[in-house]
Amino acid sequence: MTDPSPLSGRQPRAVRSALAVLEEVVAAGPGVTAKEISAALKLPQATTYRLLNLLVGEEYLVRLPDLRGFALGRRAARLALPVVTQPPAAARAVVEHLRGLVRWGVHLASFRGGTLTLVDPDPDHPPTESAVLARYPHASALGRLLLADQADWRALARDLRPLTAHTVTGTTELGDRLALVRDADLARQCGELTADKGCLAVPIRDPATGALVAGLALCGPAARVAEPNDELVRLLREHAERLVPLLA
Repeated sequence: MTDPSPLSGRQPRAVRSALAVLEEVVAAGPGVTAKEISAALKLPQATTYRLLNLLVGEEYLVRLPDLRGFALGRRAARLALPVVTQPPAAARAVVEHLRGLVRWGVHLASFRGGTLTLVDPDPDHPPTESAVLARYPHASALGRLLLADQADWRALARDLRPLTAHTVTGTTELGDRLALVRDADLARQCGELTADKGCLAVPIRDPATGALVAGLALCGPAARVAEPNDELVRLLREHAERLVPLLA
């Protein structure tokens, strides 16, 4: 089958040049100027400025506040796979303690780099794979914590695919659900990721900056998750609070 829109003669060179500019910003570090990039790559200054403007527009680069240089942007962080680091022993002990109090699965996720990654999944209640959670954040409680924290959640939830008959895929309804997450500091999904399971999740934030760094989730039968679950939510919040100084 032929490519319906093959690259023209100049396009491969332009793609290579744009990637070279990204690599140069990584190598030189934040604050590298257009003139320095142009000299290092031996590119015409007009070409360099055009590529920089394109990469800034697509959020792979950002202009520094003093307008003298450039740094990697939000989308550039998504080009690399997140490094999964095991939480410290004290944090794992807190998670294990919660597992001993409930019959549901207990999972700890990291949001470092703006990506959802499971760092302490419950071995007795295997969760959905991190790659699926990261790709379809609209369908999971942990993913909704991340989306609710974004200025524009649509930039992370690009594929609102229905994973079950209960998955919320409408942008208006999902936006309303995320507003509730922000108001309550609690995310809930009932049978949206897998039909028979649901989850409750609460955020773990850096106390100094308020930045979202992790999330703690309880996963169990979808019908049970739909209930108020005041006692389970209380336990979830208490243990998330204990994790703050260990993970922030």
